Amino acid sequence: MAVSTEHIFSSEEKDLDKPSGCFQKRFFVTFMLFLGMANAYVMRTNMSVAIVAMVNHTAITDGQDDVFDDECPNSNLTEVEESQDGEFVWSSAQQGYILSAFFYGYVITQIPFGMLAKRYGALRFLGYGMLINSVFAFFVPIAARRGGAWGLSAIRFIQGLGEGPIVPCTHALLAKWIPPNERSRMGAAVYAGAQFGTIISMPLSGLLAEYGFDGGWPSIFYVFGAVGTIWSVAFIIWVYEDPCSHPTIGEREKKYINNSLWGTNEMKIPPIPFRTIAKSLPFYAILLAHMGHNYGYETLMTELPTYMKQVLRFSLKSNGLLSSLPYLAMWLFSLFISVVADWMITSERFSHTSTRKIMNSIGQYGPGIALIAASYTGCDRVLTLAILTVGVGLNGGIYSGFKINHLDITPRFAGVLMAITNCSANLAGLLAPIAAGNLIDNQPTIAQWSKVFFIAAAVYIICGTIFNFFGSGKRQPWDNPENDHINDNHEAQRHNSSGPVTIVPASPKKTKQ
Repeated sequence: MAVSTEHIFSSEEKDLDKPSGCFQKRFFVTFMLFLGMANAYVMRTNMSVAIVAMVNHTAITDGQDDVFDDECPNSNLTEVEESQDGEFVWSSAQQGYILSAFFYGYVITQIPFGMLAKRYGALRFLGYGMLINSVFAFFVPIAARRGGAWGLSAIRFIQGLGEGPIVPCTHALLAKWIPPNERSRMGAAVYAGAQFGTIISMPLSGLLAEYGFDGGWPSIFYVFGAVGTIWSVAFIIWVYEDPCSHPTIGEREKKYINNSLWGTNEMKIPPIPFRTIAKSLPFYAILLAHMGHNYGYETLMTELPTYMKQVLRFSLKSNGLLSSLPYLAMWLFSLFISVVADWMITSERFSHTSTRKIMNSIGQYGPGIALIAASYTGCDRVLTLAILTVGVGLNGGIYSGFKINHLDITPRFAGVLMAITNCSANLAGLLAPIAAGNLIDNQPTIAQWSKVFFIAAAVYIICGTIFNFFGSGKRQPWDNPENDHINDNHEAQRHNSSGPVTIVPASPKKTKQ
């Protein structure tokens, strides 16, 4: 029997017997994924704070000193105090290897875990991956003190391997749990955990480094490792792969979710249509938007503190709250704009496609324009910080734009597509500090930094424009369950030697443009 696609391709239908109440199982899944994303970014960023306390800055004899530009007044310059010196004499190059080791492990596991999650389910890979990440945090102090920079790099690499499943598996679970009309705010709530984790990690890591036990900085990894371990165990026990496997979910909510997503109360996931995906323009629109975002975001988050230190002569390291302000702005704006995005869809004034493109334009054009504006602020610290905070804040629009768009075009293969785009985007993000480093090497002038900003702005704007031309919010034909029925009949015909098999034609699709 052919499967009707009316519900699949018209997710804006108003009445799907939506259950009421705040304690729905899909809300709990969203909350747990939010905490998981926050925990993942805590583990990702805490080393950048800890390494400042770990290194003996006055004993470093690599022959390289910080280079400053003399265009701006030498005021409010924060020097590293002698009391901050730690127990390790690691050169700047060694520190770079330590900080990047995590990301090499993180990048190489994206696509494999995305494919495994599609085949075997996402829950266990996410839960046990984050458990590995959290448990190995306890070994960071031991590895640093006994194995030095390379021992620490090895542990951070393993932590990165464990965190690899977080994004593709989160996307796969969202695809199974969240109906189309709730994706903007639920997806934004989950991925906003990244900013929340950064807001928590930066100031708290600074406090633990100064006042914590076992020499200060080790307590960062002990505390966050314990928190991550508790979350991982709770996630494995209390969260389920999909509504059908949940033992206590209400029948009304289960039907509401499954009918919204699959057009039936049953879910079937066929083999991944790689060849068709490779020809899909909406997929490439997401891919390039993701890569452009990561390049610009890494420029904003990793290079601007250096710019403020070298050119504006002002260090954000002296104030954890101030350095986390852009993340706070992005977190709050992403939650607000996601509600607006879902209203745009449910009100039927905008289609999924137009909503995603509008939200993504805010999320990519906003920071691009902010980077261009920051190139002309000169030595005005307050204005520069204000512009960049607004720019990073507007970047939160991407969570209701390309970031959740995988679920629109292919809910059944969203995890795999996210694995591919996130892996590519992280590789693009690694290029940002390399490009900036080459441009400002030994000449950190405002003019050279303007080139860094303009390149990142151009990448933001070009990739956002490509998404506007080729992006789509409609479920793609290659993820049409009706095709599964046709393919199943073709497969039966190929293996059935007793006679021909009649293929039931698919009913016409109803789509909203």
